[in-house]
Amino acid sequence: MSADLQLNLTAWRGVDHIAGVPHTVRIEVGTVAEARVVDCGVKAPGGVGAGLWLASVCLGGLGEVRLLPGGDGPCVQVVTDQPVAACMASQYAGWQISVGKYFAMGSGPMRAAYGKEELFDRIGYRETPPCAVGCLETAKLPTPEVIAYLVEKLKLPADRLTLLAARTASLAGTLQVVARSVETALHKLDGLKFDLRQVVSGHGVAPLPPPAADDLAAIGRTNDAILYGGTVTLWVRCDDALLAEVGPRVPSGASPAHGEPFAELFRKAGGDFYQIDPMLFSPAVVRFHNLNSGRTFVFGRTEPEVLRRSFGG
Repeated sequence: MSADLQLNLTAWRGVDHIAGVPHTVRIEVGTVAEARVVDCGVKAPGGVGAGLWLASVCLGGLGEVRLLPGGDGPCVQVVTDQPVAACMASQYAGWQISVGKYFAMGSGPMRAAYGKEELFDRIGYRETPPCAVGCLETAKLPTPEVIAYLVEKLKLPADRLTLLAARTASLAGTLQVVARSVETALHKLDGLKFDLRQVVSGHGVAPLPPPAADDLAAIGRTNDAILYGGTVTLWVRCDDALLAEVGPRVPSGASPAHGEPFAELFRKAGGDFYQIDPMLFSPAVVRFHNLNSGRTFVFGRTEPEVLRRSFGG
């Protein structure tokens, strides 16, 4: 991956632009312990535009996110020609931020600046940027203690840190989670020991769920949108034999946990995510276009009935 990508700088400039007109997407921009904090859906109302923008920042500015019409409502589309950098070095929520009673799932370019996950060794990318941008899936805005923790981990002054926050049940929070269809496919491939450097471009579409009453219900619906309704296309360069061998194990249907709404699986697991089969977390359908051979491989299927149960239809 090229060192010229500069995920954090690109995202910082994007935040500067939208922070100048926060009313247009109903966000609120403030300061906590000298760090810039953008409320996209914790106390601020946020909206569709805030969700699209938040998802783009999560991708480090290396992907395009938009809404498309679907049979039962809008769908969230993601397109990127830098899928590994955008999705794995930035968008993947691989940083669990726990400070006292505060908890958030951390994603965004700041992960590449911290770079402590083993994943970064495999993809060969880290940053030492002059600023950092992070996205927090959380029900609370970060406290001064959270800022101090991140400042220490990132080795940057607080005024060079920007954090975007939204709760899952908010419109912006829901949309940015559903925008992770390509990321979940890449994460699953990584778990299957597939060399992600063979992935050239990515496209994903998943249905945008209706609003949920609380964060727990929203977590169920957003997961189901990808597990049972997400369709991802990856352009790759590898051997056809490898795709034929790995491909059937990539979609969510390859997991024995597949078939029930995520909220039910979560309840049966006693509210412990780590008791749910990690191989479940991937799109319903994954399509590979092999640029080396010109062949296409398609695996998995969508499950409209499970989505109707999940979405309350």
